[in-house]
Amino acid sequence: MTFFWLGLFIILAIFELMTINLVSIWFALGALITTFVSLITDNMMIQLAVFTISSILLLILTRNLAKKLKKTKVVPTNLDQVIGKIGIVTEDIEQDGIGEVKVLGKKWSAYSDREIKKDEKVKIISIEGVKLKVEKIKESD
Repeated sequence: MTFFWLGLFIILAIFELMTINLVSIWFALGALITTFVSLITDNMMIQLAVFTISSILLLILTRNLAKKLKKTKVVPTNLDQVIGKIGIVTEDIEQDGIGEVKVLGKKWSAYSDREIKKDEKVKIISIEGVKLKVEKIKESD
């Protein structure tokens, strides 16, 4: 059974390297621990218990560490600075169509859920690809 557990460890380790999502690393380590246990005992029930318990314990004990390692930092770009800003429509925006908005001195393709005419003020809601999603602002804003 030693070769079974060693083979399972290798298969799970390769699978983990292919996915890099920390999916099977705990089970691979559980199989490695069980490989050493299989050198001591031939009892399959003990080996299965060691594999199961060690895999679950490793999963529970290292879950927070794995989350910290996996967390990616979002680096804001200059594009994000236009979100929430006020712009002027330079080409009419048809409902669910594309128009143009000038924000912070630059012209952008823009779209909206409603029709917005040229020279009206809009607020930038989000950026999707290279287009701004905008909404018309009321005169009281």
